[in-house]
Amino acid sequence: MKQIFLALILMHTSVLFGQEMNQGAVFNWPSDERLAVSLSYDDALASQLDNAVPALNRHGLRASFYILPNSAVTRLRLEEWRAMARQGHELGNHSIFHPCRASLPDRDWVAAHKDLDGYTAEQMKEELSTANTILYAIDGQTDRTLTPPCGDRLAGGEDYISLVSDLFVAIKPPKEVPGFSVTWSPTGVTGAELIDYVRQMEGQTRMVNILFHGVGGDYLSVESDAHEELLQFLADNRDRYWVDSFINIMRHVQEVIGSE
Repeated sequence: MKQIFLALILMHTSVLFGQEMNQGAVFNWPSDERLAVSLSYDDALASQLDNAVPALNRHGLRASFYILPNSAVTRLRLEEWRAMARQGHELGNHSIFHPCRASLPDRDWVAAHKDLDGYTAEQMKEELSTANTILYAIDGQTDRTLTPPCGDRLAGGEDYISLVSDLFVAIKPPKEVPGFSVTWSPTGVTGAELIDYVRQMEGQTRMVNILFHGVGGDYLSVESDAHEELLQFLADNRDRYWVDSFINIMRHVQEVIGSE
């Protein structure tokens, strides 16, 4: 029940994490940091292995990578993803085929066979369960988190999130969860803009999800220099910001909830 409760909270249901925690609870991050920062990278892109992972490792920061088992970059560079997991980064579930709802605006790029409007909720559950099995074959881990493709939660008009919540430690919210977290997918921004965003979130929320795609290449990208500036800032301010994988951050949240 705790996993279901947490997953529903994180998908911005009517039960908000902030409301629950404000009922007399004292919530702290492990070393009393002001803000938790989850850096994540979607879609298993080559620029992530080439640019993001080495930069994260130089600064001793751990992140989450939501990879696609059907991606050529996953298949052709499998040992690099496996090595990255051994270094402490999270391999997260982002489905197998990245289905999204073609009926929404600006979704002309969604292929007919990957149209989530044509799925059923049970089909999506089976795909995500199979993706977990494939990820286990890569990193040997049984616990997993999910970032829903495109942030969509309807499959064939039915909300599939409640069907899959028991498969995951947590599910990343696509937008704001008042009192707890915000999610931002930056594209084409400067390092200063990335840093300013983190600074502005202090005191406004408890957790920031920064969701990257390409880093110095591929699509929806930020330049490597901008990414590096953010990492340097976070590394220089470890007393203020707890930077870790999404799964580690949410395990801590589970511990807090479990102690209530």
